[in-house]
Amino acid sequence: MQITDQEFSRFRTELESLCGIALGDGKEYLVASRLRKLLAQRNLPSVTELLDSMRRDRSLGLEVVDAMTTNETLWFRDTHPFQILRDRIFPELAQQNTPIRIWSAACSTGQEPYSIKMEELEYRRRAARLPDLSVLATDLSPTALSEAKTGAYPWIAIRRGLSGPYQEQYFTKTSEDVWTVKPEVRKGIEFREFNLNDSYTRLGQFDVVFCRNVLIYFSSERKRDILIRIHGALKEGGYLFLGASEALTNLSDYYEMISCRPGIIYRKKAFAAGR
Repeated sequence: MQITDQEFSRFRTELESLCGIALGDGKEYLVASRLRKLLAQRNLPSVTELLDSMRRDRSLGLEVVDAMTTNETLWFRDTHPFQILRDRIFPELAQQNTPIRIWSAACSTGQEPYSIKMEELEYRRRAARLPDLSVLATDLSPTALSEAKTGAYPWIAIRRGLSGPYQEQYFTKTSEDVWTVKPEVRKGIEFREFNLNDSYTRLGQFDVVFCRNVLIYFSSERKRDILIRIHGALKEGGYLFLGASEALTNLSDYYEMISCRPGIIYRKKAFAAGR
């Protein structure tokens, strides 16, 4: 499958408009490999035909975004964010009287929100008090969300970051090669389709936001906009987790960087210049 320079230019403009993903130069091979199956299923001979059809069919746009997004993930990714959540942030939040709300943005196939819930359950086993906790898990991909909602994973996915004790404690083997999260892990998680470029108004306020390993796909301008809007969605003093390769740039008016050794988290500042 060949993609012309004009098709690639049109496609990456349309993709960024749809979901914010900014494709770099020389990514024609990636577009071709990700779209080949969709073009065959839709009986479309070229990317030009695909782009023209997307303007008439919104559902096709969603399929394109689904095909282009990367849903690679694992349990307790990078380890230390979840240790910080359990050992530092939960004890702090235990002092409040209101329910705890956590947002797992770009939750993919569910490993992150389920990891958060497992750490909550571990904390409750050790400590007497923690307010009710809920997790809003959002993603752009309907396919990834569908998998997340089932909470059922093959062995190849289970072994990516999940320890034996956690597997025994929080999963049930439901078939020869499938393990399913137990009801107590599912409890309090809401999965919702959401585009990070959309309005955050209806999401409400959060004590903690996990927005990890997704901002790397956005332009610097769009990344800044998302981080400022996350600031608005955090409660006063709320915490933001980013991916290991992601960092805040020129946002010191909005967030305070906290070094946890290992790991870095960001706390919302009460006042942001210009707001």
